[in-house]
Amino acid sequence: MAYGYTGRVLNVDLTQRRIWEEPLNMDWARKFIGGKGLGARYLWDRARPGADPLGPDNVFMIWTGPLAGTFAPSSPKYCVVTKGPQTGLYLDSHAGGIFGVELKFAGYDGVIVSGKAAEPVYLYIEDDKVEIRDARHLWGKNAHEAEDALHADLGEAPAVMAIGQAGENLVKYACISASYYRQHGRGGCGAVMGSKNLKAVVARGTGSIKVAHPKEFKDACWEAMIKDTLENPEAQFGIKWGSPSLMWYTNSTGAFPAYNFADGVFAGADKIDANVILKMATKRHACYSCPVGCGNYVEVTVGPYAGTKVEGPEYETMFALGSNCGVDDINAIVHANYLCDAYGLDTISAGDCIAWAMELYEKGILKPEETDGLTLTFGNGDAMVKMVEKIARREGLGGLLAEGVKRASAKLGRGSERYAVHFKGMEPPAYEPKGSWSMALSYATADRGGCHLRSWPIGPEVLGAFWLGAEPIPLERWSTVNKAKVNAEQHHQYAAKFSMEICDFDCWNNQRLTDMLATGTGFDEYRDVKEFEKAGERITNLTWLYNIREGMTFDDLKLPPRFSLDPNRTGPSAGRVLSEADYYTMLADYCKIRGWDEQAVPTKAKLAELGLADLAI
Repeated sequence: MAYGYTGRVLNVDLTQRRIWEEPLNMDWARKFIGGKGLGARYLWDRARPGADPLGPDNVFMIWTGPLAGTFAPSSPKYCVVTKGPQTGLYLDSHAGGIFGVELKFAGYDGVIVSGKAAEPVYLYIEDDKVEIRDARHLWGKNAHEAEDALHADLGEAPAVMAIGQAGENLVKYACISASYYRQHGRGGCGAVMGSKNLKAVVARGTGSIKVAHPKEFKDACWEAMIKDTLENPEAQFGIKWGSPSLMWYTNSTGAFPAYNFADGVFAGADKIDANVILKMATKRHACYSCPVGCGNYVEVTVGPYAGTKVEGPEYETMFALGSNCGVDDINAIVHANYLCDAYGLDTISAGDCIAWAMELYEKGILKPEETDGLTLTFGNGDAMVKMVEKIARREGLGGLLAEGVKRASAKLGRGSERYAVHFKGMEPPAYEPKGSWSMALSYATADRGGCHLRSWPIGPEVLGAFWLGAEPIPLERWSTVNKAKVNAEQHHQYAAKFSMEICDFDCWNNQRLTDMLATGTGFDEYRDVKEFEKAGERITNLTWLYNIREGMTFDDLKLPPRFSLDPNRTGPSAGRVLSEADYYTMLADYCKIRGWDEQAVPTKAKLAELGLADLAI
């Protein structure tokens, strides 16, 4: 009997309109845990090498964690795994809410969708009742409207994940809305759904999840909840102020990106920070089994955007649609956030693409006649809002920006490539590498592109935040020393935790995580923290190997010119750059620590050590 897991995987071929089940590969579950890890292992087998991310040969998969639907705190997250259209590489994207729990209650650990429907459809899952249903009446609606329509048809109980017009229009960074305001952002998983004519997935279940050692499991869950959340001052601070409070720390240390990453300090930060957000708040919201309750609903009450309501905005959104565009109008940021959620756009990439266009406009590379009548200057919040809509609909300049800065700059030319900030095709988030050298290495070595959710070394490097229970590693932010070590260790920890599908806002102690995992699943080897971290190392090597199989080379790890050539202008990091020499020193150190060769390819010895020898390429 499978504990924690349901032991079942649902397969759906949209081309053939065929639905079938298969047993979960429990050997893989043991080695790759769930969520991200299991998804990566199945992706290796199920997606044809070289498949077009937006073609029928790509697979779109939904994976839950082994503790979803149990008493484990902050465990309802689940992920989408696919080959991403923004980078052409591995992609996982996680969301909270209730969908993952309902899918587990319906009896499935994962769903694997292949092919392409002849016309718009949605997938309906209710216990053993699984149907491909007509969604032509939903096509053209935004994600919120589609969810409203499904609830009107089916009742309020089902959990829904849906795409908006950005996914339908194959915007390369289209996201998926889950329970309205939970988003599968980054990388374009919404476009993969759109390419398959899959408008939504609905899940409703009446089952339950059994754990291996109920009393030990309950005790482990209480221990994690008390120590990591209720008695943790940092967690309590986060509960009160939310992720926008990070702005106080990054802006004051010169690591808060502004003006398309040209600076590390934003003068208008006090107009958009956590204090401002809290004054706009109307209510709080928590996901299933979550003691944190990070959801913060806000409403705009004045000005042209009055009446706009949204959950958020989060720190990353405040950067992308705020400081990076030079916008300090909180109402415009909130409205743009709402539009991104409704249309289904990743806020980070959307904001970064607009910031790139604003810089080109100010430098005269983009002409006024090319910006659809918009004065696309830094600080113009109204123009930023209008451009969000144009991107989602692929109208005018929005059609170019919908491709992301890597493709857009290659198409536009005119020297625009010099100002295109991306890692492996993905625009980076809200941590400025000239003010935090370790973050450049983090972005470059993240398996899905420029991402802060594979490692977060700015925590110990600049902010003094360490993984609970971890031994602090001495770091000086404008030095190469120990940057590879902290990134490698965090990559393993993040991969293992995200394969458990435990929220990144909670439970940051490896021993407490492994206690819950071992007592929940009966995989007793995970009582040893080293085995947990080894699983994370196995998973990160697998996703990296997948990227190499799909064409990634060492050249794809290069540093954007912005960080080596353009010193920050103001604040504590003024005058700072990250030279290519220092960057490649960190990267070489990282490869050695990971057991990779000089071209960042895992060695056969390392793969054999991790039980991945059969996947060597």
